[in-house]
Amino acid sequence: MAITDWPEDERPRERLLARGATVLSDAELLAIFLRVGIRGKSAVDLGRELINHFGSLNRLCNAPLSAFKLVPGMGAAKYAQLQAVLELSRRALGETLKERDLLASPGTVRDWLRLHLAQLPHEVFMILLLDAQNRLLDACELFRGTLTQTSVYPREVVKLALARNAAAVILAHNHPSGACEPSRADEMLTKALKQALALVDVQVLDHFIVAGASSPVSFAERGLL
Repeated sequence: MAITDWPEDERPRERLLARGATVLSDAELLAIFLRVGIRGKSAVDLGRELINHFGSLNRLCNAPLSAFKLVPGMGAAKYAQLQAVLELSRRALGETLKERDLLASPGTVRDWLRLHLAQLPHEVFMILLLDAQNRLLDACELFRGTLTQTSVYPREVVKLALARNAAAVILAHNHPSGACEPSRADEMLTKALKQALALVDVQVLDHFIVAGASSPVSFAERGLL
């Protein structure tokens, strides 16, 4: 049955307008994005099928075009729309980080990092540069490595912090393996960067590890800084 044949108070779009987006399921939100279904399936059915096919909403959003097109009814146009929505989310969160004290918005920082790093197939090291009020000045990808390791040079981190006139930094990197726990090498790297940045009076506020759908792990919360 097409969604237009449903009772009005059960249709996803009407429910969103009446009660807000948070009351909708993942499949219903996808249905609004998809707008229409395919023969024999409503947009909600198709949204549910997409999530089941990829295993989670997160994996769906980060799937490559080649995998996305394998699902009946999906193609390059829908893929482009989905990627545009994700990029809008990243940019909106980025604007929020530039307006607020990042230490007062740990959830927003985590969301932003997950959108940028969670599903990358390679390891990436990022640095968030902050002003004296802990607002975001810039976010830079400094090093990109293999699936298991990346080379991070303290000298380059210090140079960047000085060039941006940063008062503090937040470090972040991803674990493509999916394991979110800090390794001994991660702890040693954090200590080395903290010592190097302290020489130029730049504070390391935190170091996050991002892995898959898990909430990024904070070194500060673990007492590792």
